[in-house]
Amino acid sequence: MIKPDLTLIVPEDLGIVHFVGIGGSGMSGIARLFLAAGHTVTGSDSRDSDNVHALRELGATITIGHDAANVGDADSLVVTGALWQDNPEYVLATERGLPVLHRSQALAWLIRSHRLVSVAGAHGKTTSTGMIVTGLLGLGQDPSFVNGGVIESLGVSAGSGADDLFVVEADESDGSFLLYNTGVALITNVDPDHLDHYGSLEAFEAAFVEFAQNADEFVVVSSDDPGAVHVTARLTDKRIITFGEAEGATARVHSIGTSGPVSFTVTWDGVDYSATLRIPGRHNAINAAGAFAVLVGLGFEPAASLAAISAFGGTERRFELHGTVRGVSVYDDYAHHPTEVAAALSAARTVVGAGRIIAVHQPHLYSRTRLFAQEFADTLEKYADETIVLAVYGAREDPEPGVTGALVSERFQDPAHVAYIPEWQDAADYLGTIARDGDFVVTLGCGDVYRIVPQLLESLADEPAAGTRG
Repeated sequence: MIKPDLTLIVPEDLGIVHFVGIGGSGMSGIARLFLAAGHTVTGSDSRDSDNVHALRELGATITIGHDAANVGDADSLVVTGALWQDNPEYVLATERGLPVLHRSQALAWLIRSHRLVSVAGAHGKTTSTGMIVTGLLGLGQDPSFVNGGVIESLGVSAGSGADDLFVVEADESDGSFLLYNTGVALITNVDPDHLDHYGSLEAFEAAFVEFAQNADEFVVVSSDDPGAVHVTARLTDKRIITFGEAEGATARVHSIGTSGPVSFTVTWDGVDYSATLRIPGRHNAINAAGAFAVLVGLGFEPAASLAAISAFGGTERRFELHGTVRGVSVYDDYAHHPTEVAAALSAARTVVGAGRIIAVHQPHLYSRTRLFAQEFADTLEKYADETIVLAVYGAREDPEPGVTGALVSERFQDPAHVAYIPEWQDAADYLGTIARDGDFVVTLGCGDVYRIVPQLLESLADEPAAGTRG
């Protein structure tokens, strides 16, 4: 895979910018911003998509399939960490000596003169970014933004506004979140992840310390997450706002109700402010408190800020309903870490009623599967009634001998409620035999697991009557 060279000096003029893998949610959002800023944009992707169509309508020239000829007259290349070094477009660009920018470097270059709110954390940053953007718009502001997922109410993952304020989801997975000239830093949590890049928990936490310490204005950080607490203790000469359920939190969350859309109260400066979100899940009450702390820290009135955040309707691939067939509802969620899986399935439990939860889990990365197999098994067994484990989505990694989805399924205490089925059609067919009226099916993973949803819905439609199991 291609790792960003964080020491690269980006030219003042990027000229014609070519995006390799332009259709992804992150890349397409950044490409949209380059187009809005008046740049000539070309790109390529392995498949056609709604994102590709939208960018073409905005003026981008995009080719389906990767070929060296796609680079054309480009002056610079933008890539993602998921790209392999033998990609023909990348190879040609390096042969020509063109600047090759990681997507985060391209974004940092584009927004370098803005007042930046950067949202980082192992989990919750896409939702938190969406909440901040929704809140600012509800308060009459016009920010620019780039998010890791499409904001439901806006239909886009990125937008160019008239204000100086820019809200960005900052990716900590490869250290690229340290590139941004951050004014306000929000840290949702520092749960151990991406140790394949950092090598140790200490290095992972140290990166967050550097990220927070670099914020020019103030830092908003979780009061509940142990890693975030460790980071906070190491900050010096910073205005710090904490949020969460801890007694000493600056924005303290309490009275959380999880029957349906989550309701909660935030105490700020001795005054209680209550709200009900449009989305379920205890974790989203915490995310909302972090977004609230950012807005109030920026100087907005507390009650109006929380009311504006409450209009947030979710983001794509975050507990997103795709269809209901014979009473079985099929959702998709980006969760790819045990903590995220627990949050997603807990949210599903609050609204499923008497139905069961059937998890369809696609392990992401061989290294993560190897490191967290037991944690995934424990989480899935605790929060789902039935689990189907698919093959590992390797993404940027080569296969590891012996590392398959079976590492997760074999660690269930009760094997009667889990099945390792690597072939998608077999998994879909199996689901059709076990699902029954009132159940929720939730696909889980940050790879391409969402693409199995049509097969699941079709198998549900083809199966006349659900059976029972175990």
